[in-house]
Amino acid sequence: MPVRVLERSGAVGGRMGGRVIHGRPVDMGAAYFTVRDAEFAEVVERWRAAGLARPWTSELAVLGDGRRGRSPGPMRWAAPGGLASLVADLAAGLTIELGHEIRHVGHGPEVDGTPADVVVLAMPDPEALRLVDPASSATAELVGREWRPVITVVAGWSSREWPEMSAAFVNDHPVLSLIADDGDRRGDGAPVLVAHTTADVARAHEADPAGAVGPAVEAIRELLDVRTPPLWTVAHQWRHAAPAADRDRPFHLGDDGIALAGDSWGSSRVETAWRSGTLLGRAVAARLGAHRS
Repeated sequence: MPVRVLERSGAVGGRMGGRVIHGRPVDMGAAYFTVRDAEFAEVVERWRAAGLARPWTSELAVLGDGRRGRSPGPMRWAAPGGLASLVADLAAGLTIELGHEIRHVGHGPEVDGTPADVVVLAMPDPEALRLVDPASSATAELVGREWRPVITVVAGWSSREWPEMSAAFVNDHPVLSLIADDGDRRGDGAPVLVAHTTADVARAHEADPAGAVGPAVEAIRELLDVRTPPLWTVAHQWRHAAPAADRDRPFHLGDDGIALAGDSWGSSRVETAWRSGTLLGRAVAARLGAHRS
């Protein structure tokens, strides 16, 4: 069935997106992805065979309270070209209009006055809530959930000064929640660290995300014993980085033709977003196929 994708930014990827900094891609949203679903595993294997994704690490460090530990778990996967390259691969062949900001999604359904069979909002709840009518079936699904903000701070050095690691969870720290070695993650060895702030720090610097750089760099110095200041830093704000609570359904598809999907429909993961969209797509195809037959 024909699909028209309207993307507000200049590239696909969303919270799997990043930036090219000093000639190399840096993931500034999701730090990695895991694979549990059998169908998703088939997609990931195709990415691996094409060189788009690679197994990264099954164990992360744990920092905090002056102690160091290890957190074993499932294999975390990374993308040499950035996680957004995986979204671009999935989007190949679709009609995508970049830089297209939607103003309103109404009954019918319609998008800014243009009728559609089904409209899918694949975005954080607060952003979707601004677009839909109060009487929409989606409204009740979008209110009352807290979303945590994050500011991502990327910092680069001339050489590595920290212990060998892939990434580290930071427990009970006032500034940081995660640090990733982006050179290890990307596989090119670049001396670049990516740090995610706590929600409290992101809220405190909401009006000036660059203000979080100083506290983040100082926290890196403290946690990893890095003595030299970075050569450069970049900050990126995610106002709605992740929901504070999971949902127990994979998507919403209302009788009014307005649907919701994404990583908040389940446990907030990259894989959840893929599964949510896949299952919703099948439900939409089944509904429209039944209507047309």
